[in-house]
Amino acid sequence: MSSELQNIPPFWNALALWTADMLYIHFLPRRKGLYRWWFWLIAACWFLVLWGTMRQVAPLDGMAFNLAYVGIALLTFAPFLCLCKTGLTCSVTYCARAFILGGFAASLAWQLYLFQVGHYPAWDALPVEVAFMLAVYGVIFALMYLLERYNRKQIAEMPISLLSCVSTVLIAFIIYVVSSLSFSGLDTPFGGTTYAEAFNIRSIVYLGGVAILYAHHLQLCESYTTLERNTLETMLNTQYSNYLLNQEAVDMVNRKYHDLKHQIAILRSEVDAAQRLDYLDRMEEEIQVYETQNKTGNQYLDTILTSKSIHCQKEHIQLTCVVDGAALGFLDVMDLSALFGNALDNAIEAVVQLPDPEQRLIHLSVSQERGFLRIRLENRCLEEETVTKGLPKTSKRDKRNHGFGLKSICAIAEKYGGSATVHAEKGWFELRVLIPTAQAEEERH
Repeated sequence: MSSELQNIPPFWNALALWTADMLYIHFLPRRKGLYRWWFWLIAACWFLVLWGTMRQVAPLDGMAFNLAYVGIALLTFAPFLCLCKTGLTCSVTYCARAFILGGFAASLAWQLYLFQVGHYPAWDALPVEVAFMLAVYGVIFALMYLLERYNRKQIAEMPISLLSCVSTVLIAFIIYVVSSLSFSGLDTPFGGTTYAEAFNIRSIVYLGGVAILYAHHLQLCESYTTLERNTLETMLNTQYSNYLLNQEAVDMVNRKYHDLKHQIAILRSEVDAAQRLDYLDRMEEEIQVYETQNKTGNQYLDTILTSKSIHCQKEHIQLTCVVDGAALGFLDVMDLSALFGNALDNAIEAVVQLPDPEQRLIHLSVSQERGFLRIRLENRCLEEETVTKGLPKTSKRDKRNHGFGLKSICAIAEKYGGSATVHAEKGWFELRVLIPTAQAEEERH
């Protein structure tokens, strides 16, 4: 192979791969407690290690260089492992994508620079080389950043299955093998007789690789978005179905309690024993507490609270409510049932883990203040309870579907122009929902 063109300097190879790594690391959640200066210190050290490794590999040629570069590809997993709080499959997937993106940027930028030098020999100077390479890198990575920014949420939250990870790595490996054959010196359909031809082949193959991996990632994002949307819709329908099922039972209970009030009045007039009177007093007190707790001014919320109150009594949970039910009139029945159903289910699930029944406390408050509907749900929780990416830590085995209850609540709040936030500290978990009632009423009418 003719050597009229020199290969990519180690510095530019290292910088391209480092920048590609940092682009994806930017979108991934960082490790907890990692200060910004510590983050950039690790990133800087990683660049120096990468540059030093590239300098050792640069003198190699042909197949030896390609095999050594595969080792560098494995080495690029290090910054994802040190800086990102992600699973193994997620880190490996984005590491593979960064490797191909970095290879494409380095190959294309250096090829364009050598082309300009061939036409304008005066460009063969270090300041011009630095300015040109940085400019091309800036354009390539800026465009890739803009493309990936639309998938920011999926990159940060989307779980990567083992099959998806293996397929991404396999695609990246095939792309690298095909692009490297042009420099291997072997007689293959993908080889080049000159470095110019080899650069053309490598840049085109890398460009196709970036496009294929991006399309593959878009497909994964679409599948995840569809799964999330279907799950939220299922939860919404389930909560509303539970409301309809509970409504008839609650009506029956209300009739029974109403009848009991009259029976107590009759028994009180016929019984003189002090113990029996005390028993009847306690029965009447329980009925009055029940009536006060579940008469909020909104019949739909009354039904939900009644069913949840019965469940709380079985689990020895103290549920208290201060609710202005009239303030909820603008909410759709399905949205209301899903919002409060999911919120109370999450709270109940948290407090039942507490071994001491005295600590199983849940308090719900709903009010209308200054044109806003304010919903606040507080409950005791385990001391080690934390909030990550807006969701509480889960102890369930099914971590893939974790947090859809809170996601449903957030989606409902956003539907009405509001927001939902969560906070956990010192054994207390708090959910706050804020919805502008004026805007909601205008859209309703």
